[in-house]
Amino acid sequence: MLAKCPRRVTATTVADSVASANRIHIEQLELEARIGVTEEERAGPQRLVLNLTVWPTAAFGGLRDDLAQTVNYAELCRSAREFVQGRTNKLIETLAHQLASHLLGKFPLEAVEVEVRKFVLPNTKYVSATVRLGTTG
Repeated sequence: MLAKCPRRVTATTVADSVASANRIHIEQLELEARIGVTEEERAGPQRLVLNLTVWPTAAFGGLRDDLAQTVNYAELCRSAREFVQGRTNKLIETLAHQLASHLLGKFPLEAVEVEVRKFVLPNTKYVSATVRLGTTG
């Protein structure tokens, strides 16, 4: 027995779902920033690692192998690095949210996910905060 489809699928809804499935992922972008709750912690730069996933507004199938049609991930990394290195946040949660907002405003993205990893606690590999923001909510 076949299940009924709860909604009508059109070319537009298929194209929308395909576009949102296209993503670019940047794993372990290393940088340094002054971050931490105490002034001593923020006194010098600390190693941070970013994992960035972005969902471009343009579907990969329509890019025609043209960099100008997509998100330049080298430029995205440069922008993220400059943004983070210029901050002195106390919380990695705040930094993750602010960076996600910055990238959404600067690049043609439907959504962005930012994970900030900090290497501060003994006997742990890292502590991280992750945020996902989209242009529609």
